[in-house]
Amino acid sequence: MLLGIVLVALNLRIAIAAVSPILDIVRRDVAFDDTLAGLLGAAPLVSFAVFGSLAPLVARRWGLEPTLVAAMLLSGAGEVARSTTEAPAAFIAWSVVALGGMGMGNVLLPPLVKRYFPDRIGAVTAAYSMTMAFSTTTPPLLSVPLARAFGWRVSVGSWSALAVVAVLPWCVVLARRAAARRRGLDADRRPRASSVPAARAGGGAGRAWRSPLAWGLAVTFGMNSLNTYALFAWLPQILTDAGLAVEAGGRWVGLLAILGLPLSFAGPLLAARMRNPWPLVALLAACYVSGYLGLALSPVPGTAVWIVLLGLAQGVFPVVLALINLRTRTAEGATALSGFVQGVGYAVAVPGPVLVGVVHEATGSWTPALAVLLVTVGVLAVASTVACRPAVLEDTWAPRPAR
Repeated sequence: MLLGIVLVALNLRIAIAAVSPILDIVRRDVAFDDTLAGLLGAAPLVSFAVFGSLAPLVARRWGLEPTLVAAMLLSGAGEVARSTTEAPAAFIAWSVVALGGMGMGNVLLPPLVKRYFPDRIGAVTAAYSMTMAFSTTTPPLLSVPLARAFGWRVSVGSWSALAVVAVLPWCVVLARRAAARRRGLDADRRPRASSVPAARAGGGAGRAWRSPLAWGLAVTFGMNSLNTYALFAWLPQILTDAGLAVEAGGRWVGLLAILGLPLSFAGPLLAARMRNPWPLVALLAACYVSGYLGLALSPVPGTAVWIVLLGLAQGVFPVVLALINLRTRTAEGATALSGFVQGVGYAVAVPGPVLVGVVHEATGSWTPALAVLLVTVGVLAVASTVACRPAVLEDTWAPRPAR
């Protein structure tokens, strides 16, 4: 099942990464105005928040694997549909569909790791989070050549093939499970989350939002996502306003994305070996602080140093993904925690890029905008003290009131 998890992870950022480099080409053909382009820019975070929150509800009814298959098919259908549309509003709507499937996949992968690899959480989380980072950096390298050779519609729609490939291993799992049921057997010998007795689930009837641990993880995740998306949105302009060429700003953003790869692999492995990984998160938060101070005080002479620090700081993301499983006892708990953390976290991150832009426009300087980001890093550091405590969700959430 490792192949199935990695293939799904490969799909979870494509709807964003494959379109950004060719957005100007798309805008000329589909006649986007600036308002619609802004809506498209906000669509990933909003879609991840909304559909991520819905994923646990659907999974509770359908099961993890069927919900994942549906999510990937939804994503692929959205990719194909938006590549054929002529209307800008329809392009955004189908983009939301594609992003929604990916948002559900974001939430479902941690509990699937918990179910199939409970004794290798760090290693498997490292594998799939690194794949997600790879899927962020690779499509931009291919989208422009594809668009030049075959047109933007082929460039956008062709990525749907990966969604189809990603569902194949899970279809095999479901087919084997159905055949086993017909024979009265359990094919994979693994308990379904719904079959775990409530007593063993450690409060399986609880609500994640009642848990301080869940809130700590959600705020940590949200503050990190806010910083990540704000950086990708504004770093090129920050560097351009500091005197660098436009092309150089783009290259530094590319480096920022690439630097996420090593920590995507190392972060979960380190977190799994530490009883309380707060020192690791604090170190990554310090990288954010140093990078922002550097951009504010000396953006050009030390550009390489600041970008490296900010790239390493993105390691908070895979650490939180690992903690979703390390801080739960069951796949049921991991599903609830993953949906809560990512749903709340992405919702918290939505206003981040806009807020940075508003502060810059109001003050005419990037220093106050960077100060806002420094405050969010402080919130991240405080919230992570709760998120990293050696506790288990099922022991911290309150039971639902009796009906």
